[in-house]
Amino acid sequence: MNTAIVLSELTKTYGTRRGLTELSLQVNPGEVLGYLGPNGAGKSTTIRLMLGLIRPTSGAIRVLGLDPHADAEKVHRRIGYLAGDFLVDGRQRAGECLAFLGNLRGGVPTQRIGELADRLELDLSARIKSLSKGNRQKVGLVQAFMHRPELLILDEPTSGLDPLMQQTFLDMVTEARDHGQTVFMSSHIMSEVESVADRVAIIRDGRLVATDTVAGLRTRSLLQVRIDFAAPVAAEEFAALPGVTDLAVTGTEHGATLTCRLDGSPDALVKAAARHTVTGLHADNQDLEELFHAYYTSEHSAAGARADRVA
Repeated sequence: MNTAIVLSELTKTYGTRRGLTELSLQVNPGEVLGYLGPNGAGKSTTIRLMLGLIRPTSGAIRVLGLDPHADAEKVHRRIGYLAGDFLVDGRQRAGECLAFLGNLRGGVPTQRIGELADRLELDLSARIKSLSKGNRQKVGLVQAFMHRPELLILDEPTSGLDPLMQQTFLDMVTEARDHGQTVFMSSHIMSEVESVADRVAIIRDGRLVATDTVAGLRTRSLLQVRIDFAAPVAAEEFAALPGVTDLAVTGTEHGATLTCRLDGSPDALVKAAARHTVTGLHADNQDLEELFHAYYTSEHSAAGARADRVA
């Protein structure tokens, strides 16, 4: 098996509403893929298609080399799944619920369940209906990881978890990858997957707009520039320079400060600034969280989609 997940020209419509449009994506064995997008972008629809819970309008899907609808039992046996709205019988104790789910999978050692519960600080004796949202999420995480599946499909997995438990979860994902497991992790939070994902796929309005490594996304980020001048300068002198956007010039008691975003070479901006007396210069790469949101607030998303289709 060369790929764990293959989505080919996948389209899903709901009447007149389109959930996914010609989405193509591959996930390699042993890879952690962060699948990012805001609520309603199509993340959960993609996962339901991968699990065979719904059928595509057009396109093809292979999960672990199998058709997830025709071979649903075989596929489900080899995956661990955490739904974005994880629900189980609230009358059960957490330990009873996990033992029952483990038996459905052919048996999971009690020790394994206990180890995961300890890491996540989950009280196995508590009834599920008495648990907070975060602790119910921990039950979902244990059931997804406990049988060491070939493929983990996790939909908004840290919902309700506090920051300490979020880090514990990310450690679990890293360990799963180190053991050769594949992880498909859906989220709307860039920082959540940044430290563990081998690649990131960004979806917008049912279309894939970017697929790259975290390092690759960094190379697409804009520079945030601040230049301090000893005397006033005119914004018009810099506004038409190549790659300059979000330009602002403010006066100060010591002169003026220019701030902007820069896409591409800084050469023209530096040469324009050098015609004046520069007292300070600061440039930072755009934060990855800002880059992620840029795909939803600017034409950058369209440019990214075109670049990825060419690639």
